[in-house]
Amino acid sequence: MSRSRPLPPVLRVVVAVLRPIFMVTMKRDWSGDEHLPRDGGYVLAPNHLSYIDPFVLGHWMVDHDIPPRFLVKDPLFAVPVIGRLLRAARQIPVYRGTGAAADSLRAATEAVAEGGIIAIYPEGTMTRDPAAWPMSGRDGAVRTALATGAPLVPVAQWGPQAIMWPYRREFRLLPRKTMHVRVGAPIDLSGLDENATVAQVQAATARLMDAITALQAEIRGELPATPRIDVRSLKKPKTRYEES
Repeated sequence: MSRSRPLPPVLRVVVAVLRPIFMVTMKRDWSGDEHLPRDGGYVLAPNHLSYIDPFVLGHWMVDHDIPPRFLVKDPLFAVPVIGRLLRAARQIPVYRGTGAAADSLRAATEAVAEGGIIAIYPEGTMTRDPAAWPMSGRDGAVRTALATGAPLVPVAQWGPQAIMWPYRREFRLLPRKTMHVRVGAPIDLSGLDENATVAQVQAATARLMDAITALQAEIRGELPATPRIDVRSLKKPKTRYEES
């Protein structure tokens, strides 16, 4: 378990408001905590299967004395009130498809190097798999871990999709559902550093997604029935938001 880390003031307020609601409306199944590094910064790499799973993962993080900190798509920072809250909570904007895209990983790398814990969704967007299995990953989580020498910890979520399925607006909070978060052993990146080749980084990312999928399979008690979807083959979904 990581040492206790203080929450930014705005997050203390958010937690005070939301945590009692989550405790009443959701059941929790947290497992694999023994794999969390005890000291120093590291990268959490979760799957992304619902608009609400950042809140579920944030709930899990608070329960483990980890201040919730994510890479968040930059348009949300332009939304009045929400943007100010995100900045005050020290979330990191993601500038995908722009010249400032590298700034996101640079900020994440600096935070981890300073001993912070950052959650980076390797898929970069919610799953488009019909059965909500993880897709292939982008390389940001791996590159951040390699640049800092910090552990890369795979995390599988299951349960948020029962409340809100990917890219759908239906919201079904009742009956009360179980939110599963399972942590796996850090990915073996030995022999690699920030100068790793593209092929090496891609291979490490594939190992990461294999680990996340295996963790989710343990939760679900089943294996994927179809090949993994390649995130680079996706067209932009017809929805207001692409990722959380």
